[in-house]
This record gives sequence, C-alpha cells and structure tokens, in this order.
Amino acid sequence: MTQQGKLYVVGFGPGDFQHITNRAVEVLKSCDVVIGYKTYVDLIQDLITATAVISTGMTEEVSRAQEAVKQAEAGKSVAVISSGDAGVYGMAGLVYEVLIEQGWTEKTGVPIEIVPGISAINSCASLLGAPVMHDACTISLSDHLTPWDLIAKRIEAAAMADFVIAFYNPKSGRRTRQIAEAQRILLMYRHPDTPVGLVKSAYRETQQIQMTTLQEMLEHDIGMLTTVVIGNSSTFMYDGKMITPRGYQRKYTLGEEKQPLKPHQRLKKEAEPWAMDQETGKSYEPQAIATVEPKKLEVDTLALAEEALGYLGGTVVEPKQYVHQKMEAIFEFAVSPGVANKKITPQQMLVLAEVVGEKGSMEYTPDHEFILRIPTTSPERITDRLREVGLIIAPVGDVVKMKACDFCDGEKADAIPYADALQEAFGGMSLPKTLNIGFNGCGMACYKAVMDDIGIVYRKGAFDVFIGAKPVGRTAHPGQPVVEGLDKGQLVPLVESIIQEYKANAHPNERLFKYFKRVKKIGNFIYQDLTPKIKIAPAPCGD
Repeated sequence: MTQQGKLYVVGFGPGDFQHITNRAVEVLKSCDVVIGYKTYVDLIQDLITATAVISTGMTEEVSRAQEAVKQAEAGKSVAVISSGDAGVYGMAGLVYEVLIEQGWTEKTGVPIEIVPGISAINSCASLLGAPVMHDACTISLSDHLTPWDLIAKRIEAAAMADFVIAFYNPKSGRRTRQIAEAQRILLMYRHPDTPVGLVKSAYRETQQIQMTTLQEMLEHDIGMLTTVVIGNSSTFMYDGKMITPRGYQRKYTLGEEKQPLKPHQRLKKEAEPWAMDQETGKSYEPQAIATVEPKKLEVDTLALAEEALGYLGGTVVEPKQYVHQKMEAIFEFAVSPGVANKKITPQQMLVLAEVVGEKGSMEYTPDHEFILRIPTTSPERITDRLREVGLIIAPVGDVVKMKACDFCDGEKADAIPYADALQEAFGGMSLPKTLNIGFNGCGMACYKAVMDDIGIVYRKGAFDVFIGAKPVGRTAHPGQPVVEGLDKGQLVPLVESIIQEYKANAHPNERLFKYFKRVKKIGNFIYQDLTPKIKIAPAPCGD
C-alpha cells in the first residue's frame, strides 16, 4: 500500500523569524519537500531540513502547485510556501484549484492543511502605527490577470465607502500608471492631506518606511515590494504614526467642525446610545460635558441608523434587493490559422478584430500565432466565434507548442497529416515548462526544427528525431539525434513516450534539455553532451 502524503500551504509572514508561527516552523522542519518562489526559499533557508527543495522564478505559480500535488500524491509530505498569509494573494487558492481539477475531495484525496501567516496589511500596519483600526480592504493593482477597469471600480467603491485601503503590487518596472490612476480616483473622494504610509520589505533587512499624504505619495519610491496604506477620512498622523480611531464620529455631532466629546469620553459605553447592546427605548442621561447640555433621549437604534444614513446621503435598501454582477477577467490564449497553414484570411482578421475590441490586445509572435488578451465574462463566446472561421485556439504558458514549417507544395506536403496529428494529440498539454515541437516537412530543415525541444524532420518517407536542443545563450546547441528513419506510424507513440516521461519526472520550470542532462536517459536514449567545447569569456549581460 502506497504511503499517503500530505500537502501543507504555509504562510511564513513578512520573512523575519520572529514573526513566523510555531506551526509554520514545525511544518517546514518536518516536510520531505519544500516548494516555493526562489526569493522566499532563500528567506527561510535556515528553517528547511527537507531532502528536496524546488524553487522557481516569478510567474511559475501554476507549475509549483502542480508539482506539490504530484509529490504529495506520491506519498511525500510537501510544504508550498508563501510570504505573508498563503490565503491572501498567496498559493492556497491555486493549490485547491489544481486539486479540484484532478477530482480531489477531502474524504478521498490527499490531506491538505493551510498554515496561516501574517499578511502584509497586518505587518505593515504594525510598523505604521494603528491605521487599520476600522473597516479596511486590500486591492492588488496588478492588472496582469484582472482588467484595469474592474480594479478601478473597486478602488472607487472603496474610496466612496471610506475604507482604509492597502494596495498590494502597486508598481513595477512596466506597470507605472496604475498607482497614479489610483491616486487620481482617491483624490475625488479623499482630502489631499489624507495620511498615507509606504512600507517596503517589512521586517526584512532592507525595510523602508515613509509617511506621506495622498497628494504627495507619488513623490516617494514605490515598487513591487511596497505596500501602500491609505487612511480613511478619520485617520490622522501623530508623532510619526498613522492612527485610525476605532469609532466614527457620533451621530449627534455630524457636521460639526469641532467635536464636543474628547477621545477618552467617546470610548465610554454611555456615550453610544445607539450601540447594539443598548436597550431600545432606555432613557439615557449623558455625563455633564461643558459643550453638551444634558438631556434625556428616547433611543431607537434602527431609527438612528436610518437617520445616520440620511446624513451621509445614503439610502435604506430593502432586505431582499440584491445586485449580482459578473466580473470580467483577462482571457489569455493563442490563435493561429493552422499548424500547416500560415495564411490568414481577411474574414479571420475581421473576426479577430471583432473579438479583441477596444479593450483587448493582440500580439503576433515568431511562432506564427497571435496571443490574445481580452477582458470578458464569457470566454466561450469568444472561442466559439473564432472556431467558426477555422482558427485554432490553444492555451499559453507552460504547454506543448507545435511549430511547423510553411510546407512547400508538391511531395513535401505529404508530412502535413503527421504535423496535424501531433497538434491534435499534444497541442496545449500542460507541462512543467513550455515544450516546443519543431516539425520540418523535408530534409532541408529550413524551419530549424533541430533547435527545438523535440525536432522532427520528414525525409524519404520517414522521420528523423532530435531531442534536447538549447536554442539560446552562449552554449546554444541543436538537439541530439536519437532516431533516424522512424516509421510514420511510430511517430506519435514515440513523441508521447518522451513527453509523458518528462511530464512525470521534470522539476517545475525545468526545460527538456536540462531534464535530459540531469537524468542522463529518456526512454532508451542516452544523453550526450553537445555543449560547445570552447572557452567563452564572461559576457556583461549574462548567459
């Protein structure tokens, strides 16, 4: 009987050992495998005793989640790490998505435990003072997967509702306008002097804290490692600290510039006749305060709440009135006119322009395909429309990509059915890293199939197969020839065996040539080192 593994998703807080929970430390020290973003792995290296540590770069979240599930199902105890809290812009949701896609249930599937950590809004708030003492929200300004129009709506809604706001991912080298646009929206509803705190790398050696205002916040350094905390209408600065009072101004002093109750007086229970734990209709005798004349109040909490809404310009919504709105998301995918067809028709171009619209984008790539990024609530409508005009649709990311030559006329077109068969069998298959299958229809190999992960050359009615090319860098080399004169009926089974072995055993983000070099054997094919045997001077830009 196979030993059952367990999957942990661990939030380790801001990265300082003093702010990581005991449970997180226990898990990290007990797991067989630790998987995470390389920078995060380095932060907690001293806590890791696992026999296997798998680290990848940014944007490799899906492959990390898939590898974690695979290792846990193989009987290993696996920790997937996230900074902050794993359930707040972390890995927890993605791990569940991968499990659900594979039919996981809590009763029958691998056990999973989410280990909570301190989120950035909490760690940054502690360094700023006490800015998150009342209703607050977090908003990511990254529009990589969420349309900016939707993010802008969320910012405006939070500004109108007077939330304290924490902006995550506020700015990067390529994304510079989002934080400026967020400031513009906020200034429509908040005073320019609203306190703002900027915290970069909280509780790490490179920590930076900056107190500023909404009007002046863009004058300071803001980047991907910065959390931007925007105060609400009652937040104030005191001795270098951001403080948001726990309660709002009292109802009977709304509109008054000067408040008659001092902070310590406002905190008394008897100063809150509309509080939920007070009895309706109870006579209230406030303490004598110089600016407020004592008087008895007959209190109806519901009436006071409705009246307060009136002061704020709000309306009372009937309990059964609901608003449901589908939220747009960025639908990203690849489109081509066909594996063996590089000619796109005017009708297809018109349909592409139609579905992309004004808000989407269309990027042509060297692989003879378009990458479409379209904000939508109905991706099926888009794919159906494109298929109607004969376009091929494929996912993007770490998948199998079928690349073929332009196919000359005549006898060289004999290879087309085999290129189509490979696309149908493997195109878009999810893998640890993008895998390119290059296909040439004749021995000239002018499409450079030998420089792809799996290169296939049709020659004299049979196939030559190459694997493990390294197409770029100073140590670039073609694929290793492994089969010559392969029978046509054996092509798809051979490619399938290579892909399945690679999929089952490769690390996340590990290209085929790196995997071949590491394991030394794929199927019956023995690795040969084809790296150029020349001394190469270091290049200033790296490999």
